[in-house]
Formats: sequence, C-alpha cells, structure tokens
Amino acid sequence: MDSTAPHLPETPVGLSNAPAGYGSDVVAETIRSLGLPYLALNPGASFRGLHDSLVNHTGNRDPRMLLCLHEEHAVAIAHGWAKVASMPMGAVVHSNVGLMHATMAVFNAWCDRVPLVLLGATGPVDAAKRRPWIDWIHTSRDQGALIRNYVKWDDQPASVAAAQEALVRARQVACTMPCGPVYVNLDAAMQEEALAAPVPPLAVARYSAPEVPWPAPAALAAAAEALRGAKRGVMMVGRVSRDPADWAARVALAEALSLRVISDMRVGAGFPTDHPLHAGAPGIFPGAEALAVLREADLVLDLDGVDPAGAFKAAGKVPPLVIRASMDHALHNGWSHDHQALAPADHLLVTAPDVAVQALLQALDIPAEPASQPAPAAPVVPEGPLTTDGLSAVLRQETAGREVTLIRLPLGWNGGSWPLRHPLDYLGYDGGGGIGSGPGMAVGAALALRDSGSGRLPVAVLGDGDTLMGLTALWTAAHYRIPTLVIVSNNQSFFNDEVHQEKVARQRGRPVENKWIGQAIRDPDPDFPALARGLGVASFGPASDPASLAAALREAIAVVESGRPALVEVRVAAGYTPAMASALTRES
Repeated sequence: MDSTAPHLPETPVGLSNAPAGYGSDVVAETIRSLGLPYLALNPGASFRGLHDSLVNHTGNRDPRMLLCLHEEHAVAIAHGWAKVASMPMGAVVHSNVGLMHATMAVFNAWCDRVPLVLLGATGPVDAAKRRPWIDWIHTSRDQGALIRNYVKWDDQPASVAAAQEALVRARQVACTMPCGPVYVNLDAAMQEEALAAPVPPLAVARYSAPEVPWPAPAALAAAAEALRGAKRGVMMVGRVSRDPADWAARVALAEALSLRVISDMRVGAGFPTDHPLHAGAPGIFPGAEALAVLREADLVLDLDGVDPAGAFKAAGKVPPLVIRASMDHALHNGWSHDHQALAPADHLLVTAPDVAVQALLQALDIPAEPASQPAPAAPVVPEGPLTTDGLSAVLRQETAGREVTLIRLPLGWNGGSWPLRHPLDYLGYDGGGGIGSGPGMAVGAALALRDSGSGRLPVAVLGDGDTLMGLTALWTAAHYRIPTLVIVSNNQSFFNDEVHQEKVARQRGRPVENKWIGQAIRDPDPDFPALARGLGVASFGPASDPASLAAALREAIAVVESGRPALVEVRVAAGYTPAMASALTRES
C-alpha cells in the first residue's frame, strides 16, 4: 500500500490466517468479539504489540483503527459516536502521557453518561524488561489512578487470560446503566509475549450488560396515582434515549396528562420544543417561562434530569411532589460533584427514564400515540450584521427539506430559534464543560450517523475557542472521508468570561470597558478557513452577513453531501440569551 496518500479502506497486505501467536493477538480477537467497530487512537510504543495485531492479525477490520492527532480527540470521537449509536466504540491512549492528554475528554464522557471503552498501555511492569529511559518515564505504578475518580471501572491485567476477561467485563460495565467510560491498561510485556498454548475465546454473549430493571410495583403505583391527581404537572426531560419510539411515548404521556414540559440543551433532544405543552425555549438553564411553570407546579416528573435541584433553586420553590426516574445515584462518588445538588424524590423509580415512561403509560392505560403537529414556521432571516439567531435562521433556510442533526451548539445559541422534532435533531453538550471537545465529538457523531444510514446532515456549530483547541480533530474527518459540516460561530472572544469580568467589575465599581482584556481572540485574527484547509477540509468564509453566509453554506453543504467534511467561519456579534446571561451572573 502506498503510505504517502490515504487509501480507503486502509487494508493491510500479505496477511495470513494464522492462529493467535501473541498476547496482543488474543486482545485484538477479544475486541472484535465485543462488537467495537472502531478504535480511535494516537499511536504509541506502549501498545505497539496491540497495534501490530490490529493490523496484521485481525486485518484492520472490526475494529478499524481511526488515526487521530491527539489523545483527547480520540476519546472525544468515541464520545460523539456513543451519543448517536447509544453503544460504545473504543479509544486507545499511549501510556501515562497519552492518558494525561486524554483526561478532560474522559471526564466529559463520565459527566455525559455515555458508554466508552478506553484502552491504555504501560511500559513493561517487570522493570528488568524495560528499555533505558523511555520505558521508565512511561511506566506508572498505578496508571488507572489518573482517571479512577471519573470512570466506572478500571483494570491492569497481568496475563493474557486476565486481559481477555478484563475487556469483556469492561464492555459489560460501560453498557450497564448508568453508562460511562471504563479503562483497561495493557502491560507492554503481556502484549508482546508469545503464547505457550492457545487461549480459548470467552462466550461473550454470556456476559452481556443486564437489562434495565422495571420500576418497583409499589413505587410505580404510587407515582401513577400521584400523576392522576396532579392539576399542574410538569415533566422535566433529562438524559433520555435517541429512540423515536421512546420519544413518541414521552409525548403521549405529556399529552394525556396535560403535563407542561421543560427540556434541557445540556442533553440531546427529548421532546418537540415547539409543542404547545413545551414551556418556553429550551436552554442550558431554564428560561423565564420554564421557571414560572415550575413555581406553579403541584407535581414534577423528573426524567433523569442533569440538575433538577438547581432548577428548583432558580425557580425559588421546591415542588410539593416530585417523581424521579433515574439510576444515576448508583454512579456518584466523593471526588466529582457532577451529581449536582441533592434533589428531592417523593417517589423514586429506580430505572431508566424511558422504561419509567413505558411503565407509567401501562399503569395509567394510556396508548403511546402522540398527536401530530403542524409543520414548523419558516425562519425569518434578519438583515444586517449576523447574530447567533441570524446564523440559525440562515442555516435553517439553507437546509430546508433535509433532516439535520445539530451535533453541538455554542453557549449563545437560542433554543427557540430551531424547533427540535426528532431525537436525533440535537445531541446535547459535552457533559463536563471541557472546551476543545467540539470538533472531535462532531467527527464521532458524524461517523455514527453515516454508518447508520440515517441520511441526516451532520452539523456542529462551535465556538471559536472550542474550535481552536480541538481543530486538528478535523484531520481525521478529512482522512477517513467522514462527512460533517462544522460552522465556527466566531465572536472573537472567550465571551463567557467577558460576562463574568463585567459582573465582577460592576460589583467592585470598576470600568466594565476593560472586560475584553485577556479574553478577545483578535490581533491577529485566527484564519479558520486557512487552518482547516491545511488539514484537508474544504473551507469557506468568513461570512459576516446573511447573503455571504447563505452562499458559503450552499457550497459547504454540497461538499458534505459528496462525502467529505467542510468548515464555514461565521462572524457573529457576541451575546447570550436573557436566560443564559441571567444564570451566568446569578448571585446564588
């Protein structure tokens, strides 16, 4: 194979059908048996044995390697994949240094509750087998300790048989709700050890993740009775599935009981946002209408919300009755407070939120048949300089007639500007607020959408700071011909922190005119199209008005629909929605 240019697929030559001869061959075979379709990785000598086995033993198929330019991108790609596929793919990081690069992305996956199988490696644990210098600095006594507080489980198996079992357990644990990342650290010496005898495969089907439990009968009956009696009930939609049948069930339950609905932009689309029962525009934080509905509620059905206690606090009132459907309490630990403030639950349904909805529909004898909705109104494109709302309107106009998946959106996005009507219309934020994750997650989600045959147009609208930190992830999209549209919403600032600096200046009676210092990304202005073109990505812009943006989007969409990635830079005025600005500056 010519190594000077990408060939699709990257197919090894000269392969034989020889049985496993080394420890890493067994590892590669086990990974294949787990159904992990890809391994996103940045190469490293600590897993050179596994790398060889993936190429020359299993033929770079099932799993197929995805070369990345940074370990954080590898994990972010696996994260984005899981948000669409609801199943894990794998990522591999090199020794302690690669794992340290990847830690922010692992934390994002943990907070976002997505299944992810992360493999690592260490220099030979047996010091007598280490190369001078490099194997010593790349070997840690307890490498998993770097991320143990934000993975569900980790292991460092000392033998081939133990590695086999660890991988099977890893996928089982990652896919058991509440889902999350797991880490298996492979000793370099174990990988490269010649097998003294064949290692029989494990019957992987016997080690599947357990089914989600049905709610306890007494708790379910009490919750159903409470819902029957509610006069001003509210449904808070949190971490729910991407399954259209589950979407329809949520809508049917809300319509049958006249529940007002609050959805959350931190997680994926969970309810039609232009439905008459939806309380205002969705956001990272609840807006004025959602808070008013919460204050008036006599019952809240919380479907695994990210921060229900925070919403109650913002509303200034705890509802008199709360039903919570969640298993998230099983994951909380003392290191990370991503579990948020403790929320009340008068009736706790210990199950997945969508299983709870199905159970409640049965208990209340409600058919899962929601009413149809009229088509959404056409967008109105404003004139003059672009705002984020203007960007949204032009994008809606230019994608009319297509099914679009909004993979990521910037903090300044107005949730009311784009009606969400399908569980794949929007995939949510990154979980841990880790800037730089957007490009990698865009690549992973676009890959999953392509492989699923969804026919959807993958679009990630990213902030300029997020893009700059993770830009080189787009090389992987260019190399593997992963079609995705990245739109850089460039306000030329780390604007979130400008808002905070203005708040502090006002509190202290100091000049707010200085809030841009140490925040503005100008002089020189990063040339996003040039940077992306250098990575092999078709690029357009900067657009600064509706006409130039529409023209750039038409060209970029044509590129994406031909099977390649594209980037459009858009210059937008800095600003947040009132709900976002209010929440960021709230005193307590």
